[in-house]
Amino acid sequence: MPSPTREYGGQNMRFAISTEDKKGLESNVSQHFGRCPYFVVVDFEDDAVKEVKIVDNPYFAGHRPGQVPEYIASLGANVMICGGMGRRADEFFDNYGIKTATGAAGTAQEALSSFQDGKLSEGGNCGGHGEGHGHGHGHGHGNCKDHAESDQSDTKPLHI
Repeated sequence: MPSPTREYGGQNMRFAISTEDKKGLESNVSQHFGRCPYFVVVDFEDDAVKEVKIVDNPYFAGHRPGQVPEYIASLGANVMICGGMGRRADEFFDNYGIKTATGAAGTAQEALSSFQDGKLSEGGNCGGHGEGHGHGHGHGHGNCKDHAESDQSDTKPLHI
């Protein structure tokens, strides 16, 4: 697979990908990073996959605003890839210096390829929810594309 770090000048990078299961790069991407049961953490070194780890999301059952971005930062991730997230969560990630890439679907490996190909968007794309919406409902609605177009207006393709 081509390295998603190439445009970073071959730097060593760590990606966190929200997933529904524990199948490594074959894990299915979760559509909401905060409610996913797992994260696949992928380390790239010298344009090659060095390590793939699966970690439980300790906030799967519920979280306060900012807890999940703080956890992802504690893992040392440079980029968070998921199906969708709210604008407030994106702001927390930005405060930690972590890029966000939303609109991912399929497997973790397909999400990394989509990132490399510039097919994902940066920034929160689930603006109709906000981070403080209680999370009592599921996020089975993809990456929230069924919301009004105005919710999508501040997202743009991610080219890093």
